[in-house]
Amino acid sequence: MTRAALLVLADGRFPAGGHAHSGGAEAAVKAGRITGAASLEDFCRGRLYTSGAVTAALAAAAALGIDPGTLDEAADARTPSAALRVAARKLGRQMMRAARATWPHPELDVLARQFPKGAHQPVVLGLAARAAGLGAEDAAYCSAYEGVGGAATAVVRLLSLDPFDATGVLARLAPEVDRVVADAVEAARRAVDLGVDALPAGSAPLLEIGAEAHAAWPVRLFAS
Repeated sequence: MTRAALLVLADGRFPAGGHAHSGGAEAAVKAGRITGAASLEDFCRGRLYTSGAVTAALAAAAALGIDPGTLDEAADARTPSAALRVAARKLGRQMMRAARATWPHPELDVLARQFPKGAHQPVVLGLAARAAGLGAEDAAYCSAYEGVGGAATAVVRLLSLDPFDATGVLARLAPEVDRVVADAVEAARRAVDLGVDALPAGSAPLLEIGAEAHAAWPVRLFAS
C-alpha cells in the first residue's frame, strides 16, 4: 500500500466529477438554510452523520471486498430520492472512468460491465481504493471528507463565502470525521460476516426533499 495513492484519490482535482455537485448545498442555500459559515457547518455536520456515514461505510465495505453488486443494492435501498440515485450513478460512472485509467484492475472491469450506466459512487470509490492498494479506512476517509468538502466548496461559489471561513468549517469538523470513519469501518467489518444489513442506514429527509426540488429547477449552478 502507498499512502500517496490516498492523496491522489482524495484530491479534488481527481477527475471523478465531484466538482459539478454541491451535495445538496445549492438547494439548502436557496431555501435559506445556509447563509454563512455557521449554518454551513451545521449543514455539513448533518450530512456527515447521515448520508456521510452511510456512504463512508459503503466505501469501506467495497474496499474490504464485499460483493459490489450487493453493496449497490444496499445503496439503492438507502437512497429514497430518485434524483439522488441518478446523481450517485452518474458520479459512479465518472469515478469508474477515472479509476480504471489510474489503477487498472480486473474488479473494476467486472463492475463496469455489470453497471454500464454507473454503480453508486461510494461503491465505486471503495473498489477504486482497493485497486489502488488502499484499505477500508482510507476509502471511508475519502468518502466522508468528500461529503463535507464538496458542500463547503460549493457554498464558496454560491454565496461568495470567504474560502478561509469554509476551510475553517472543515477543520473544525475534522474530529467528527474521524469518529464517523471509525464507526463506518467497524460497520463494514461486521458486514463481512453479517451481511449488508449491518451497514448504517441514516436518513436525511431534507437532503432527499431538496434533491427532488433541485432536479426540477430550470436553471442551476450544480448538477445536484
